[in-house]
Amino acid sequence: MNIYIGSDHAGFELKEKMKEYLKETGKNVIDVGPETADRVDYPVYGGRVGRSVVGDEGSFGIVICGSGIGISIAANKVKGVRAALCSEPLSASLSRKHNNANVVALGARLIGETMAKEIIDVFLSTGFEGGRHSERVRLIDEMEREG
Repeated sequence: MNIYIGSDHAGFELKEKMKEYLKETGKNVIDVGPETADRVDYPVYGGRVGRSVVGDEGSFGIVICGSGIGISIAANKVKGVRAALCSEPLSASLSRKHNNANVVALGARLIGETMAKEIIDVFLSTGFEGGRHSERVRLIDEMEREG
């Protein structure tokens, strides 16, 4: 499984820490940028992660900006992305179980490194429950196709 990670300047430091953490735990992490903490526009990196995840079946994405809001909105503009902004492990679990989220968004100014690790661990280890949730995800996909 590939994990694509990207951020803006506000999320750069947390991105770098999460990238190293994931590599230490044996995950295959692909950093789509940025390469420095210089000011950048979050839609560029939310889009890069989103397109990478959609183009690589079974992969996941992590997007990080100051609040997590802007970059999650940007990632969700990519057809096939279900990005969930998570601030604690329960939302990460539910986003996978009920929404089959494939990208987790984090707010670097709102959570710390320890919480980010917990959220990511839960997100990556939780499966989609299917069942009644499958119909809801199908309806979201249908809305996406219709525009």
